[in-house]
Amino acid sequence: MSTTRTSKKKALVIGGGIAGPVMALALRRAGIEAEIFEAYETSAEGIGGTFMIAPNGLGALAVVGLEAEVGRIGQPVGPMVIEDGKGGALAEFAGLPDLPRGRLMRRAEMYEVLQRRLRETGLEVRYGKRLVGAEETADGITAHFADGTSATGDLLIGTDGTGSTVRTLIDPAAPAARYTGLLGVGGYSPYRLPGRAGRGETVHFANGARAFFGYWGLADGSGTAWFSNIPQPEQLSHEQARAVSPEDWLRRCRELHADDLPAREVLRVADAGTIETFPRLEIMPSVPHWYRGRMVLVGDSVHAPSNSSGQGVSLAVESAVELARCLRDLPDLPDHTEAFAAYEAMRRPRVEKIAADAERTNNQKASGPVGRMVFRLVAPIMMRTFMSPEKMLRPVHGYRIDWERRVVPVTPVRPAGRAA
Repeated sequence: MSTTRTSKKKALVIGGGIAGPVMALALRRAGIEAEIFEAYETSAEGIGGTFMIAPNGLGALAVVGLEAEVGRIGQPVGPMVIEDGKGGALAEFAGLPDLPRGRLMRRAEMYEVLQRRLRETGLEVRYGKRLVGAEETADGITAHFADGTSATGDLLIGTDGTGSTVRTLIDPAAPAARYTGLLGVGGYSPYRLPGRAGRGETVHFANGARAFFGYWGLADGSGTAWFSNIPQPEQLSHEQARAVSPEDWLRRCRELHADDLPAREVLRVADAGTIETFPRLEIMPSVPHWYRGRMVLVGDSVHAPSNSSGQGVSLAVESAVELARCLRDLPDLPDHTEAFAAYEAMRRPRVEKIAADAERTNNQKASGPVGRMVFRLVAPIMMRTFMSPEKMLRPVHGYRIDWERRVVPVTPVRPAGRAA
């Protein structure tokens, strides 16, 4: 482990989801005290859908000692198969043989692992602490919460998601998250896929006639997990989505995928009681200012790619670990500009490239029947040329953080333009 070279004593971490706990654990390894503040009144056990942690995300989690625990939850991601919506395969990505397999898991499983590790390391999460303001002085920063309480530290880190309060404190003119035009619906079906697909060895993405469909067999062979990305021009609130019954959401999915295989059969026997809706599929546009003074942004608060990237969680935990490295190695007086500038310089190009690529995928998902037909025609050519696994996956999945390497100062960066 690198020798800690810092006079920083305490970081206030705003947001207790996934990025916040990883941020606190990385700071602890860097020799910096951390305290987490969560706006919700209670913890989030049992809440949330399914996501993938890619090989690069697993590598970042290994830096904070979570590789083994995370490797025991969920199920490994096998080959990813791109389909035409009629049961035919357009291409298969088997992953890169020298990298670990990504893992599909419930958010609740990951959350439980993080909360257990926080307790083991003595890191505290304070609930019911909705940030409303922050006041900087020459010696530190004080966070003010809606319940009238305050907390003081040496720096404040926003891991508070796409609706980030910290982002608006850094820059009141900062862009808000942008709706992707897609609504997510997912659930469980007892339908058993044939062959290796039914054993959870492949993950399938099908470009259906009217909507995009993803599915994979559960590892125990008990059935199929599925999701549909439904084109939805007007974004719904969580309340509006919940006002529609699970049975109605399932009925809508069955109608959209009535001509798609195997979606039609998977949905025919799907369990309405397992339906979950995700109306706020969002992407962060390019954020001009990642930091100011003693405040800085991490994860979805500053670089949320669309769900099409499969990289939301992985990029967030990468950024948390990289920021901890920068804070460990670069001086903090009179403020944290050098550390924050180095962090932004190493992260912005990567996350905005991934976000732009995912946005193109999203546009294809929401492009309508003609666009989907064109994709099915050109996909085989694309897969044989510039969309090979090595070209597509190596730059993203092959990223590794060298914790022992010392961070050097850089010239502060500013975005060249708005991310796609």
